[in-house]
Amino acid sequence: MASFLSMLKFAVISLVIVGKDPFALFRIPTPGVWTWGQENKVYACMMVFFFTNMMENQCLSTGAFEISLNDVPVWSKLESGHLPSMQQLLQILENEMKLNAHMDTLPLQRS
Repeated sequence: MASFLSMLKFAVISLVIVGKDPFALFRIPTPGVWTWGQENKVYACMMVFFFTNMMENQCLSTGAFEISLNDVPVWSKLESGHLPSMQQLLQILENEMKLNAHMDTLPLQRS
C-alpha cells in the first residue's frame, strides 16, 4: 500500500507540474480541487507530497521498539505491549551486564 501511495504521489505531482488534466481522458468533469491545483502548482505539489507522506508513514508504522545489548534483544514493545520505564530499563541493562560478566568468568569447557 505504501509503495502504491508513493507511485501515486509522484504521478499526481508530475501531472500537476505538466498541467495535464487526467479527468479529460475519462470524460469526467474536472473537479474544482484539480483546477485550484493547476492555478497554485507549488501549494498543490506540497500538499500532495506531505499528505501522501503522512499516509505512507501510517501504513509503515508498526509501533516496534526494540532494545538490544551486544546483539542480544533485551526488550520488545511488540512482545510486552508497552515501553519500559526508566527504572525497568536500568534494571534490565544491569541484569544483562551482570550475566555477561558472569559468563566471562566461567572456565571454557573442552570437548
